[in-house]
Amino acid sequence: MDYYEVLGLNKSASGNDIKKAFKKKAMKYHPDRTGNDKSAEKKFKEAKEAYDVLSDPQKKSMYDQYGTTDFGGGPGGPGGGFNTSGFGDVFEDIFGDIFGGGQSRNSAQRYKGADLEYELKLTLEEAAFGVDKNLKIRTKDTCDSCNGSGAKSGSKPISCSMCNGVGQVRAQQGFFTVQQTCPTCAGKGKVISDPCSKCYGSGAINIDKDISVSVPAGVDSGDRVRLAGKGEAGINQGPPGDLFIRINLYKHAIFKRDGSNIYCEVPLSFAEATLGAEIEIPTLTSKKVSIDIPPGTQTGKYFRLKGKGIKSVRGGNIGDLMCSVQIETPVNLSDEQKNILMEFDSKLKNSKKKHSPKSESWIDGLKNFFK
Repeated sequence: MDYYEVLGLNKSASGNDIKKAFKKKAMKYHPDRTGNDKSAEKKFKEAKEAYDVLSDPQKKSMYDQYGTTDFGGGPGGPGGGFNTSGFGDVFEDIFGDIFGGGQSRNSAQRYKGADLEYELKLTLEEAAFGVDKNLKIRTKDTCDSCNGSGAKSGSKPISCSMCNGVGQVRAQQGFFTVQQTCPTCAGKGKVISDPCSKCYGSGAINIDKDISVSVPAGVDSGDRVRLAGKGEAGINQGPPGDLFIRINLYKHAIFKRDGSNIYCEVPLSFAEATLGAEIEIPTLTSKKVSIDIPPGTQTGKYFRLKGKGIKSVRGGNIGDLMCSVQIETPVNLSDEQKNILMEFDSKLKNSKKKHSPKSESWIDGLKNFFK
């Protein structure tokens, strides 16, 4: 068997080239990926054997010179056979945490603290122009009595005898070794014989934390503001998690928001819509603006006030204020008012001019429909 051919290399290959070639072969033929494929398992063993020789400078020199390293009974050394000793170490060095490695052998695992989410309700004005808020968050923080060690004052955690302080133990599965979290210390690498009375050995306590957040202008419902490192405390001196502020807007009395634009409905009397009028419209800045209603305005007509909307937090131009006029039908009329209105309606109908274009268009449409 030509080890260079097995890994697809030539004799000038560097140590890094050899490592990369073996990783590629291992990813392709590893039993976890190929199941019970005996052919793939054979190729995996051949690649492992080739890597064992070519990655060792002394063995590689001997192989390059004599074409073998076996001077005592087979490819695995005296007695022959495929040698799987040290396989877990090799696999951990090459693949890191892909197959359970990647953890330093001299320190226990550190875990990032949990991320937290907090719902913050804002008015439309606060969302549009930005606001500073002070929040009270219930979270886990490092215990101030034991400084996160979990051990009672005056004592210290001791190294776990099961994993020798690493936080992981190795388990043999078939012909390869995987790493698992140590069941004795739960991955911490240390065992606490005299736990802290405040945190009961966990190293963290529940507290109410005051947090200030500056909400940027232009946020909308569903947006999230991230505060890095404001989540729960990490485990084993790991980094803290993050706090995500999820924005939700209160319902506004006048305006509805759609992206950067805001909408409102403006009531008009029958006379104002018929004769025309000048009306005042509120804006988010509390300043009123005037718009001219032309005579004969129909209900539902929109008037656009450019630049009176919101500038999105994602950038772009400031949106517009869209005003929809709604003609209000009079109620609670007196007999005199009713008579005046009936006389007015009669005069409109008997007039030769077209005063109601929508009604007349509707009637014409019905006539054509039933022909």
